[in-house]
Amino acid sequence: MNPSWEQAPGSWKSAGHNPSKRRDSYSSQSPRGRVQQRNVGEKGGQIGTLSLSRLRPPAVGVFRERPAKPTAFCKFYERGDFPIALEHNTKGNQIAWKVQMEKLDYHLYLSLFFDGLCETVHPYDFFTRLEVHDMLEHGGSEILPVIPQLIISIKNALNTRKRQVICTMLKMLQHLVVSEDMGEALVSYYRQILAILIIFKNMNINSGDGLDYSQQKRENIRALIQETLEVFERCVGEDAFINIKYLVPTYESCMLN
Repeated sequence: MNPSWEQAPGSWKSAGHNPSKRRDSYSSQSPRGRVQQRNVGEKGGQIGTLSLSRLRPPAVGVFRERPAKPTAFCKFYERGDFPIALEHNTKGNQIAWKVQMEKLDYHLYLSLFFDGLCETVHPYDFFTRLEVHDMLEHGGSEILPVIPQLIISIKNALNTRKRQVICTMLKMLQHLVVSEDMGEALVSYYRQILAILIIFKNMNINSGDGLDYSQQKRENIRALIQETLEVFERCVGEDAFINIKYLVPTYESCMLN
């Protein structure tokens, strides 16, 4: 049977259209979320497969921890070059200095101890924290010339993005600012110090219905950053808020309000 209308001008058959071929080309989506483009034509095979997972942009990893580089503090500690010793008493473990604090070379030892703040393994972390606190407490005018060297260690420690290291460094920064009015000397280094703190300033831990004791133990990174910025503002002077606000737009003054 060959109807005349199939051969008529303008008909689907005369124009070369074939509905069967149109049904051979289709798009289907499998249950696993893969979009498959199939064209069953001359070769009758699959010509393209596109995964939806590849369409999503990769994770930036802004909070991902970076591996810390080997520190010179470990090498000096293993060789026994530090004039310190571990002392056991009723108050717990403490360090005993073998020389007077005033005779220490702050250019060498203070920079090494700040470099060791990246360590998270005992006893390295124990010694670095106590040594830095002691030297900042008794350093006086010896601390100011060492500030440029300390900034390198501070920046390296913050760039590791490890919560424990950042919290330890924030406590040391607070002690450094109040040591012999060092706040003004740190203003020119705010860009290096506050760049990483902006990322973690609004970070909070969702503990659900549990209890979070990090603020009580001074281990809450968000609370420590806010506390550190307030110490910077109080100890630097009138221009402190302007410089902090420029780098941390969400910070509100603790002196003006």
